[in-house]
Amino acid sequence: MPNRRILSLWFPRLGAERLIRMERGTFDAPLAVLRDTGQMQVICSLSEQAEREGLTLGQPLRDAQAMCPHLITRLRNVQSEQGFMKVLTRWAGKYSPWVAAAEEDALVLDVTGSTHLFGGEEGVLAQVGEDCVDLQLTVRAGLADTLGAAWALARFGAQPGVAHRSGDDIDQEAPATRARAAKRRHWTRGGTAPPAVGGTAEVGRIAVPGQTRGALAPLPVAALRLEGDTQAELARLGLRRIGDLTGQPRAGLARRFGKGLVLRLDQALGAVPEPVNPAPPETFYAVRMSLPDPIGLEEDVAAAVDKVLGPLCARLKKKSKGLRVVRLQVFRTDQTMQSVEVGLARATDDPERVRPLLRMKLTDIDAGFGIDMLRLEAVRVETLHARHTAGHLEARQAAEKRLSQGQALEDLIGRIGARVGLEQITRCHPASSHIPEKTAQVLHAAWSEPWEQTWPEGVLKRPLLLWRPEPVHAPEVPRLPEVFRWRGRDLAVADARGPERIAPEWWLDEPEWRSGVRDYWRVTCANGERLWLYFAHGGQMSAGWFCQGSFA
Repeated sequence: MPNRRILSLWFPRLGAERLIRMERGTFDAPLAVLRDTGQMQVICSLSEQAEREGLTLGQPLRDAQAMCPHLITRLRNVQSEQGFMKVLTRWAGKYSPWVAAAEEDALVLDVTGSTHLFGGEEGVLAQVGEDCVDLQLTVRAGLADTLGAAWALARFGAQPGVAHRSGDDIDQEAPATRARAAKRRHWTRGGTAPPAVGGTAEVGRIAVPGQTRGALAPLPVAALRLEGDTQAELARLGLRRIGDLTGQPRAGLARRFGKGLVLRLDQALGAVPEPVNPAPPETFYAVRMSLPDPIGLEEDVAAAVDKVLGPLCARLKKKSKGLRVVRLQVFRTDQTMQSVEVGLARATDDPERVRPLLRMKLTDIDAGFGIDMLRLEAVRVETLHARHTAGHLEARQAAEKRLSQGQALEDLIGRIGARVGLEQITRCHPASSHIPEKTAQVLHAAWSEPWEQTWPEGVLKRPLLLWRPEPVHAPEVPRLPEVFRWRGRDLAVADARGPERIAPEWWLDEPEWRSGVRDYWRVTCANGERLWLYFAHGGQMSAGWFCQGSFA
């Protein structure tokens, strides 16, 4: 069986080069992509020109502008970058069916048994470099027996002062992947070559099968994917290279630096398996609409939403699917995007039930300088089961009535949920317990069914409002007082019903029920308040009167 071979592709300038691809010829100055941390904006991606100016990742925007006054900046669009990575994942499928997006800017391919189709491992890296030149992307590649080793070679295989060969290995480096110019097939008939517009395959490092340890030995310990604190502690002890760690006792490393260091080292050397798990193919239900002229009025956006909502629901209906969560994305002319989401209490493929929820969210959208494209996506869908009615006419009418009433309630829950959130809407179901706090269980209304059976009789006698027991100033005797003081007020008893004795659950230790057996009274006060009082006979706590609820 051939050795397992893993190819790691890292795109260090993905965010900036994605924008350069979209706006070719616009960025004739250094470009920086910014990330908003809440307190300031920091750089998360740089173009090659910006790197030459001395700018670094994580640098605050103010410092960067002081170093490079002519710097061009753009805010990061996370969803667009994720979509671009999915495109690159499909592109990488030409080299191997096992492709996984390991990070936000990196891909991992299991190329075991497929390199001969491209002329060997050097041919694979050469083809990857040519493709990335055409795509105007900078890529750094590493090929090794393990995922950890390939990751390390892609990111640290070309650091200054790091040897590219170890031992008798003379084929580790693949010079063919250092392509820095566009392919010539576009200008072979004469004329001048087109200018280079970005995109380089800077490094392609190959570790010969079985020589992983020697290939990783000269690399820094950061190539093991360690935390920053662990790297700093290793540096203080003089352990700066991976080769310095391979000869150390494992027990001592684990005892001092934790099991994470030993795990990463074993994964890189192949002692611990680290498979490549390709993402399953995704099924997207989305409709996009490009506008000839930018729009900004709420009525125009609502009209555009109506045009894309119908086709989306029709597509879902063909697949027997229903919308549960739908997302509206609006793309503005300044290359930024804003999105809103709405959830439904019950999955549906009826656009009339989704349209009012989306209209309620349009007020949250800022059109900016104008919207030139909309995208409506079904984020979460559920299977819709066909309802079959059979029997007499009365049974059919009852079923239709029950169905229409259920839809009305679900639409109401969806409308309220669009304002306050579906998680804030709850309903109660009876529970099998005689303890007042446990007679009902609270469920989310959007993800539960209404209780259709008869409620237990004991539950109906409970007050509408329940709270933690509050002390009542009254004589500590089990006889209901005529006058008592509660919440700083003197109240007189006009009517009372009871007592109802409730004992604690002896098999559970409830802190609130350490007062022992309780005698509950339904008390109507002279001022009209209806309270739920009880006398605690005392157990681990002292006896006395308490108030726990109020009737409607």
